[in-house]
Amino acid sequence: MLRTRRILGLIGALLMLVAGCAPATPPAESTGPTTDTAKADAVMKIVRDTMAETHLKAVIVRATVDGKEVVTQAVGDSMTGVPATTNMHFRNGAVAISYVATLLLILVDEKKVSLDDKLSKWLPDVPHADRVTLGQLARMTSGYVDYVIGNTEFEKALYEDPFRQWEPDQILGFATSKPLLYEPGTNWNYAHTNYVLLGKALEKATGQDMPTLLEDKVLRPLGLTNTANSFTPEIPAPVLHAFTSERREALKIPSGTPFYEESTYWNPSWTITHGAIQTTNIYDMEASASGLGSGKLLSKESYAKMVSTDLRGKTHLLPGCTTCAEMNDVYTYGMGTVITGDWLVQNPLFAGEAGVMAYLPSKKVSIAVAVTYLPEAFDEQGNYHNEGDTLFRRIAKELAPDDAPPVPPK
Repeated sequence: MLRTRRILGLIGALLMLVAGCAPATPPAESTGPTTDTAKADAVMKIVRDTMAETHLKAVIVRATVDGKEVVTQAVGDSMTGVPATTNMHFRNGAVAISYVATLLLILVDEKKVSLDDKLSKWLPDVPHADRVTLGQLARMTSGYVDYVIGNTEFEKALYEDPFRQWEPDQILGFATSKPLLYEPGTNWNYAHTNYVLLGKALEKATGQDMPTLLEDKVLRPLGLTNTANSFTPEIPAPVLHAFTSERREALKIPSGTPFYEESTYWNPSWTITHGAIQTTNIYDMEASASGLGSGKLLSKESYAKMVSTDLRGKTHLLPGCTTCAEMNDVYTYGMGTVITGDWLVQNPLFAGEAGVMAYLPSKKVSIAVAVTYLPEAFDEQGNYHNEGDTLFRRIAKELAPDDAPPVPPK
């Protein structure tokens, strides 16, 4: 399933089972480039071939093996006549879900919360809070419906005004008042709702706001100097610009009529809990992949929970649930992290921008990709694919042929 709906921004590939300038201070983990130029050339051939095949406007890529750079390059244009560069900033989308899950597990290690704590301990007024645990929110097994996917009321509001500022309680209103889809812990469904609730609960549990918690316990310890909270449409310069056709159907643009609009500054406030709506660059994306993927911020027990594949064989499709899925080798949800084959992944897709951060623990291979799209990438309804995911799987096969991630069926 590599086909996605237009605004399913944080799901990536789930429901579908010119070099630039370096930043002034690259992450401390980087120990310099490898001398294997053949590998770098092979990766860049994959990038250019995939760009042509899938109609990409720009690609920024960084790959390392055991902390040594294989390649860091940008290809294509951010805007017409403005080349993409490796220090450009973009939204990281679902990557921040991994940060929030890591924060939860850090607080568990510090014995400030428990995965078995009921949501009602912190948010007693939320419907069903006495039935759902923090761990179930993080694993997306709570049963809460999603306020985005399959919610035509929310989709209509979002596409009518993509610049609207949303507050957490506003977006939760589209979901928490509805019945749970199943008994908590007995199935799985992707729901942005879970992480908005989890963010609010962790604020209550600690007495600190999410921007501070994430900065102090996740971003700074990982050395992420280019990642910042962005609850507004602002993106620090230089900016990787994004363009999309996904509002075509909502705006009733006739088939055959050209439609392609800039979406760089669409308001992202609807996507996840405030404090985890962030901008980043390719250096921090790669550092996140290796830092989180190696588990260096967590105890051995908490890391095992983050990368667990226990949901395989225990989840199923459910009538009326557009976000339920069977966990398998291509896609299994751990705790804020997707496991595909032996790779640990997050793969954001929204508002004309897609990407992947991925890590292979056994070989310490880290890959980060950000892509934008040309008009030809969108079909007549404005749908498009996460070609960042396509690119990751091809690069991963080149860098780790014996541990290539499985390719989802089309």
